[in-house]
Amino acid sequence: MTIRLRSAAEDDLPFLNRLINDPESTGLHQWYGWQDPHRIRRRWEENGMLHDDGGLLLIADGDDRVGFMSWSKQVTSRVAYCWEMGIIVAPEFRGKGHGTRAQRLLVRYLFDHSPVNRVQATTEVSNMGEQRALEKAGFTREGVLRGVGFRAGEWHDGVMYAVIRADLDTRI
Repeated sequence: MTIRLRSAAEDDLPFLNRLINDPESTGLHQWYGWQDPHRIRRRWEENGMLHDDGGLLLIADGDDRVGFMSWSKQVTSRVAYCWEMGIIVAPEFRGKGHGTRAQRLLVRYLFDHSPVNRVQATTEVSNMGEQRALEKAGFTREGVLRGVGFRAGEWHDGVMYAVIRADLDTRI
């Protein structure tokens, strides 16, 4: 397994659309209803899905598209921000360690290319697979966020994980 992150190309757009708009592909914890099927193309045409406030990179294993990682800027104070990241792995690649490796790569990338001190991620309390992946990737569980996410007609509790720059040498 040689997981790498790469920028999106035009021929990746159908794959990305599948992971966002196909309930069978998004998985239980990522299905938020149908979305504008042209949104991905518009974002790609506008900026290649990379901009100062966040972005999206594909997870690849050789020639295989495995999933994608995204991140966005979260203001933490008047003079600081952190990155919040998310991941969707295609169903055929789940449970094989691809997500853990991709999360490590994105954390390293974000710390190498921005002055932030923190990268965070949230997931639903029932998403045990993602919690294990985050912990294996070096994240620390920080706490439960009650009623933070709305999905499938209900409010769900979330779990916040984070890694700070000082953790890099010991965990990432």
